[in-house]
Amino acid sequence: MEHGQPDPLGAGPPRVLLTGAGGQLGAALREEFPGADARSRAELDVTEPIALGYAPRLVLHAAAWTDVDGAEEDEAGALRINVEGTRNVAALGAPVVYYSSDYVFDGARREPYVESDEPAPLGAYGRSKLLGEREVSDGWIVRSSWLFGWTGHNFVRTMLRLGAERDEVRVVDDQRGSPTYVGHLAAATRELLGLPGGVWHVAADGEATWAELAGAVFEEAGLDCQVVPISTEELGRPAPRPAYSVLRSEREGAPTLPHWREGLRECLARL
Repeated sequence: MEHGQPDPLGAGPPRVLLTGAGGQLGAALREEFPGADARSRAELDVTEPIALGYAPRLVLHAAAWTDVDGAEEDEAGALRINVEGTRNVAALGAPVVYYSSDYVFDGARREPYVESDEPAPLGAYGRSKLLGEREVSDGWIVRSSWLFGWTGHNFVRTMLRLGAERDEVRVVDDQRGSPTYVGHLAAATRELLGLPGGVWHVAADGEATWAELAGAVFEEAGLDCQVVPISTEELGRPAPRPAYSVLRSEREGAPTLPHWREGLRECLARL
C-alpha cells in the first residue's frame, strides 16, 4: 500500500467508481469527481458481488453503515455493509479509497490520534469500520471525524432544525472531536491520489465538543437557541463513544483541512 497510483482520471469510459453516491460524503465526491460513475445504494448494493461491465481504475468507496447506535443492535448488518461490502469493492481489482472513522479509537488519551496509534474501538460501529480497513490491500484508508454536509442526516442539519423549533437544546459536552465538512474532505481526497497508499488521518483543523459545535451552528445561523451542556451518561445512547477522538496526521505531505468553523460557514452557505 506504500506506492503511488497512476492518474485514474481522464476522458473515455468511466475510470472512477463512486459507491454511496446518495450520502452526504457521496454528494461532495460527486462534485469533486464529476466524471465518476456515481452509484447510490439503490443503484449498487455493495453487499452483493459487483458486476459493472467495465474495469474501474479507482474506487471511491463512500458506501457505509453509519448508524452508530443501530450498529449496537445489528452488528451483523454493520459488518455486512462495512466489511463484506468493502471486500466486494476490493475484489474489483482497482485501488480503493476507503473512508474510515475516528471511532476506531477508544478515546482514552487527550492528545490527537495519529496513524501509528493502535486502534481499539469501543463499539460495534468502530469494530466494523476497523475490520473494513483490513479488506483494503491496495489504496488509501482515510480516517476522518464527525462529518457534516449540506445533504443527508448529520448533526449540523439536526441542530438547524431543532434551533428553529426550540428555545434550548441539551447537547453532550464531554466528547471532543474534529467536525469535518465533507466538501473539504472530498477536495483532500483528490490530493491523496498523488500520495502513497496506506492509512491517512484527514480531519478539520481545530477541535470541539458536540455542545460547542451546536453553539457555533446557532451563532452562525443567527438562531436564538441556548445550548444546555449534558454528559454522555445523561444522554443515554446505546453505543459507547470515544470521549476524545481528534485526528491529526504524522505523515509527510498529508492534506491539511481548514478549521471546522470555516467548514461550518461553507456548509451553511449551501443551506
